[in-house]
Amino acid sequence: MLFNKHIEPRCGYCQWATPLDEAQMMCVKKGIVACAGSCRRFRYDPLKRVPPKPVPISFEHLRDEDFVL
Repeated sequence: MLFNKHIEPRCGYCQWATPLDEAQMMCVKKGIVACAGSCRRFRYDPLKRVPPKPVPISFEHLRDEDFVL
C-alpha cells in the first residue's frame, strides 16, 4: 500500500533526504545517513518510495477446459 498511515520510517523515502548513491542519503537535518536509517524528523514522501515488484502469475496449473464457456 503506497499511502499507508503506519509506514516504517526510513531515510530512503523521507522528505528531507536526497540520494547520494544506493546506500547513502544526504539529509537536510542530519547530514550523510544510511538509506535504511531513520530519525525523529522523518517525514514520509510517497513519491520517493519504490513499491516491491508484483509476484509473477503462474498459469501452468490451468487447462484448456478452464477457458471454455
